[in-house]
Parts: sequence; structure tokens; C-alpha cells
Amino acid sequence: HCTMLAIFSSSCHLQGQFHLNGMHKTGDVILGGLFEVHFFSVFPDLSFTVQPQQIICHGFDVLGFRQAQTMAFAIDEINRNNELLPNVALGYSLYDNCVELGVGFRAALSLVSGQEKQFVLDDTCVGIPPVLGIVGDSSSTRSIAISSVVGLYRVPMVSYFATCSCLSDQEKFPSFFRTIPSDAFQVSAMIQILKHFSWAWAGLLVSDDDYGLHAARSFQVDLAQSGVGCLAYLEVLPWGENPSELKRIVNVMRKSTAHVVIAFAHESNMIDLMEEVMRQNVTGLQWMASEAWASATVLQTPRLMPYLGGTLGIAIRRGEIPGLKEFLLQIQPNQDLFNSYENNMVRFWEHTFQCKFAPPPVGWVEAGGTLCTGREDLEKVETEFLDITNLRPEYNVYKAVYALAYALDDMLRCEPGKGPFRGNSCASLQRLEPWQLVHYLQKVNFTTSFGDQVSFDENGDALPIYDIMNWLWLPDGRTEVQTVGEVKKSAFKGEELLLDEDKIFWNFESTKPPRSVCSDSCPPGTRMARKKGQPECCFDCILCSDGKISNKSEDFWSSPQRDHCVPKKTEFLSYHEPLGICLTTASLLGAIICAAVLGIFIHHRKTPIVRANNSELSFHLLVSLKLCFLCSLLFIGRPRLWTCQLRHAAFGISFVLCVSCILVKTVVVLAVFKASKPGGGASLKWFGPLQQRGTVLALTSVQAAICTAWLVSASPAPHKNTEYHNDKIVYECVVGSTVGFAVLLGYIGFLAILSFLLAFMARNLPDNFNEAKLITFSMLIFCAVWVAFVPAYVSSPGKYTDAVEVFAILASSFGLLVALFGPKCYIILLKPERNTKKVIMGRGTNNS
Repeated sequence: HCTMLAIFSSSCHLQGQFHLNGMHKTGDVILGGLFEVHFFSVFPDLSFTVQPQQIICHGFDVLGFRQAQTMAFAIDEINRNNELLPNVALGYSLYDNCVELGVGFRAALSLVSGQEKQFVLDDTCVGIPPVLGIVGDSSSTRSIAISSVVGLYRVPMVSYFATCSCLSDQEKFPSFFRTIPSDAFQVSAMIQILKHFSWAWAGLLVSDDDYGLHAARSFQVDLAQSGVGCLAYLEVLPWGENPSELKRIVNVMRKSTAHVVIAFAHESNMIDLMEEVMRQNVTGLQWMASEAWASATVLQTPRLMPYLGGTLGIAIRRGEIPGLKEFLLQIQPNQDLFNSYENNMVRFWEHTFQCKFAPPPVGWVEAGGTLCTGREDLEKVETEFLDITNLRPEYNVYKAVYALAYALDDMLRCEPGKGPFRGNSCASLQRLEPWQLVHYLQKVNFTTSFGDQVSFDENGDALPIYDIMNWLWLPDGRTEVQTVGEVKKSAFKGEELLLDEDKIFWNFESTKPPRSVCSDSCPPGTRMARKKGQPECCFDCILCSDGKISNKSEDFWSSPQRDHCVPKKTEFLSYHEPLGICLTTASLLGAIICAAVLGIFIHHRKTPIVRANNSELSFHLLVSLKLCFLCSLLFIGRPRLWTCQLRHAAFGISFVLCVSCILVKTVVVLAVFKASKPGGGASLKWFGPLQQRGTVLALTSVQAAICTAWLVSASPAPHKNTEYHNDKIVYECVVGSTVGFAVLLGYIGFLAILSFLLAFMARNLPDNFNEAKLITFSMLIFCAVWVAFVPAYVSSPGKYTDAVEVFAILASSFGLLVALFGPKCYIILLKPERNTKKVIMGRGTNNS
């Protein structure tokens, strides 16, 4: 577009201008927009060799026009916001792409080049770009073409409807972002729905463009990896008039045994396809719609609902935009632009009120047509333009505009000397380079008035979330599209499908979900035999060979004589076997000893040896040791969901409570010794009984939070393992998250090592202050047991995995109990004459 007049010239001029349908508003900064305001176009000669002509677009798209008006509303709302871009007035240039790649591409180039006929550049050839960013395009194909060019100059482009997974490649499209999830997630959501309803046999229809072909590739790969089912057929829908190809495709659908049809296509593709479906009267199909047509009102007609009723669709997240309806009601056609090709408003007015502005086409008035006055009342006409109850693409447009605005606002709030660019510099509006705004757009993070968080990942993709829609065919013939669930992705839970099956309308006589399988499961006495040249979902059932039988259940194995089936043996750590009985006895014995020691300490709580060793922490420690012994019982017996979830949580929290008490005891020993020295009295002031309790509670709360996060994100669960033995089922608990289990053990290990190090440092203190020697020895036992536990746990198969963990719990618990409380009980029970303040203090003095 722009060329230098001479090598040393300081100005450049446009070679020519495209005459495009558009809407414009001036401002300090201009945002561009590309929207589908018309369905079809007629191309003139678009080269620069002849006088440029107007591109004739026809077939007015009311919803596309509403999307453009939503961008105008968002910019108007931002300009009225004193907190967002307070000193900058935003303007816009919005162009109609007429659903044509050539038109959309030329519109994008017009945006980035500007419309001024001549530019005078300063010495550094920089300034405010003609547009700061582009909102659009709605098509993946057009977005690929446009972003490939504007991406060379790092002009940010935020699409509201382009879903092709190929656009996530930041090497090819470095300045492309979008407020709609990628097709990679949409494909995954479709497969989850197939799995939910056990639909193992489906047909796939895709549009003949980047959107459809990339979706087809992703769907085939992901479906094969998931093992959910197979594709009965894959057909590419043609563009334009091609009745013979459509007839062939519908004939394939009619003959297929697949009752589920998935369509990644556009409204125009589906309109042509459904005409042929009606012509051949192909009913009894369960349609699944991609987001491109899941909410298409043009398909929700009484004549199509016998075929499309009950459709399940993946739809863009619905949102609410306060104030939009009032803004739409205020629009009026500009009297000065009635004859201008730029005035889309005039075309909207004529389409809505079925009138023509003067001068009307020849014969319009004679045929009974009315003239528009521009004063017609929008509220008195029935139009989907004002129906804002189901804002989906519009909500994405709204978020895209605000993303650009917040990125610009963050850039302008940069403090000099603290910027992200070379030399900690900031960008300025007067010398802005597009790549600088891309940097801020990558980091943008805000929440809409509807409560949705908006941010982009490293690929420029938005938070993946879709609504699941269902086309309800009402008895009176009306159609209603209702939300019956959602599918979303989060860091903790991964992909999650939520469906309210009671709300779903099924367009079948049974009013139940259809069955869609290539072959039914083989009955007993037969086995599967793959059909040659068919997918693995298709097989024949043939009789078993002589002397062999089949059974649906995997819980059976052949008898030693191989003449009949017998139930497989089951294996788990049981209360009834010798190993389980020994471990249970040891666990209960440990708990009883803890209770006995606690009783002894409570009874002798006023004696010097109990009081000298922090009696309150000793009581807490004994209670926690008792819980450690008892939690080992959860590892014995057939695994259930609640025991699997509770066993590691109880084990982790009990041991942290125990080690926390020991750690605080050690710190108290150091604090008491320091307080005995001149000037050291303040050390106990900051570590009194209240602080001791608080420390134990805080350290234990951290472990409780770790267990909660583990149970919520990837909870342990019972599992039937048949990999160890062919003739045996091993019941075990899978940990769910190896990371969660490792963090739980790691936190216990960290506290134990810290306690050991502090106790080791205090081991040589005078005896009258010193319990550190006992703590050092007990922690040494504790750490040795758990270091030996890890390799033993990993290498032990089946029930012995649980036995190893129970043994580690019991060994470490007995070690702590004996090392910490054995010497004290010896003095209390067998040497009471040494349990006096004089003896204890005197012994300490002599040793000193």
C-alpha cells in the first residue's frame, strides 16, 4: 500500500484505496474490527490498474451487524470509564468482510495502512499506528491469511470466533490471540460426550476449509487415542452449489448404521445439507453441532426440527453485557450517508423495516414498497437484533475489545525506569511499536462485569470453557435452545464434563438417548472376529472352538483341568490372614500403650520429671502417637473409596502433628537454655505456651491443606489389578496423584530432618534443660525407617505394598514412643526416688 517516492523522501502515499463497507469513529487511538455484516459478495476488478470499484455485498446478516455494534458499544463504554484509559479517547474502524477471504484480507490491509492519502514521517519514521489492534476475524481461514501478514509487523489481532487449533502456533502467528477456545478443546469435548452416552459409532461431516479440515484431523487422532469409538464415515461438505455431491453424502448417511452425526461446519454448509436431508427424508439421527452452528436460528425452523430436534451442540460461553440493549436502541441512520456504500446502518434499517431510503430502486414504490424515514421505532418491530438473552459471539467481541484496552492501559501506566523493554524503558503512545502492545496483551488479566476471568495462555488461547446446548422442539411447534451442561478445563481437575440429562430433549419415540454401535457385544459362547477392512468397532461374533468357552466377566479363570471357569482368587491385606492379624495386633497394642503412658503422665502430672519436660506438649504428642497407631488399621481390609481417601490423609496429618510437637519441644529446650543465661530472659517471652500451640496448629494445617488439595484434584481410589497375576485379582488403592503423595511424605520428612538437626545441635546442653538427646535418638530412628520405606514400597507388589507402609508406620511410632517416653516411665514407675526436683537439678549441676 505505502511506497517511498524517493530514497531520501520524508513522505509516502497510498497507491490506491479499496472501497469497503465500514463504520468509523475518530479517536486518539483507533481499534480495527472485521465482521460478517453480509453473507455474499460480488467482486469487481480489485487491482490497482483500474479505477477501484465498490465491492457489492448482499444478504444482510443481522447478528454480524450486532457483533460490530457490540464493539462500538464496548469502545463507547471504555471512553466513559474514568479508570480505564482516562486520558485516551478510543475510536474505531469496522469493516464488513462479506464472508469472503479477499474482502477480509483487503479490509485488514486497509486498517494497518490507514486511509490517509499521504503520510509525512518524522526522522525516526515512528508514530501512533493507523490501528493499534484488530478485533477479528470470525473465520479461521481468513484469520490465518490475515495474521500471517499482520503478524510480520506484530500488529495484535484478537479473534472472537476463529477456533482452528493451527492458530495456537505462536511461531507462525506471534501476534494472534483469541477469546474463544481452540478447536483442540472442542474436539475433546465432543469425544467426552460420545463417551458419556456410550456412542461408539459416529459419522463426521466437516466444512472444506481450515476450520473443518483441521478439526477432522484432530478428531481422528484424539478418538483413536481415547479408545471411545470409531468413525463410520468422514465426509467433506462442499462450498456453493454442488447438489450431486450433497446427494452422495446424504446417501452415505442414510445407508450407514451410525445414528450419531457430528458436524464441524458453518451455517451456510448446514443450510445446503439440510435441504438434501429433507429431500431424502433422513430421520432418526442424533446431531452434534460444533460452535459454528450450535446456536444458528436460521436452522431452527418448523420444517427442519423433525430432523434437527434434540441436537446437542457445543456453544460459546454465554455472557451478559449490561447497557447493550439501550445502546442498540439509540442507533439511527445518518441522513448524510443514505447513498454511501460505507453506511451499513442504512442497510440494517432497510432490512429491519423492509423499506428503502430515497431515491428508491426503480419500481420499488410502484410495487407497493414503502420509503424509510429514519424515524422508525426499533422497539415496535420484532427483530433478533434486540434479543440480548443469548449473547455468545458478542460476549467474545466485548472481551476482545477490553483485552486490547487493558493492555494499552497497562502500557501507559508504566513507570519510567521500571519498564519491560531495553534499559528498563517504557513504551509511549507517540512512539508506539505494535510488538510492545503484544507484550502487554500476553500478560493481560481482568474480570468482566459478568464475572468471567479473561487472560491468555502461552499460545494466545483463552480459558477453555463451553456451554452444551440442546435443541428443544416444543409441542406447539416452537423451538427453544436450552443449556444442559458445560465442559471446561482447569489446572486441578483437567477436563470436566457436567451434564443435566433430565433436561435433555431426545427426538426419538423412546425419548431416550439412541444406541450407536457398529457391533453389539458378543454373547457368552462366542468370540469377536474383526471384519476385514472395517474399523475395530466392527466385528462378527463366532462360536468358540470346541473345548473353549467365553464369559463376559474378566473375574473368572480356567479350572486346573481347564474344563470350566472358576472365579479368580482375590488378594488384599486382610484381617483374617496371619500377616494382617499380626499388624492389627501390633497397631492396637501400640495404641493401648500410648493410652497407658498418657494415663501415667496425667496421674503424675505434678511430679518434676513430667513438669520439667513440657507436660502439655507431651500430652499432645501421646495423643498424636495413638492416632498414628490407629491410622494403620485403615490400610488393612478390602480397599473401599472412603478408606483409600482417608488412609493417607489420616496418616499424613497424624504424623505431622506428632513431628510438630517434637519440633516445638526441641525449640523450647533451646529457648529455656538461652533464657538461663544473663540477658536471655526475653527468648521465652516470644515462645510461650500460646505460641507453642499456634506453631503446632499452623504446621499441621499445612499438611491438612496438602491432603485437601490432593483429595480434590486427584483422589485415591480402589482398583482391581490383574497385571500381577493372570489368575488373581489384587485389590489395591491407587494414589491418584503421585505428586500429591510425594508432597505429603516430603513435608513429613522436612519437619523430621529439621527436628533432628535442632536436637543434634542441643544434645550437649546441661541435663537439667536437656531432652534433646532423646529427641535426637528418636528422630534418627524415625528417619532411618522412612528412608528404608521408599525403596521397599516401590518394589513391593500387591498387598505387600500396604504391609510395608503399615510396618513403617508402626516401626516409626514405636521408635518415637520408646525413645521419648521409655526413660521417663522407667523413673516414674521403677525409680520414684529420682523423681524429685532436688535430684534432677542436683544431677544437672554436677554434670555441669
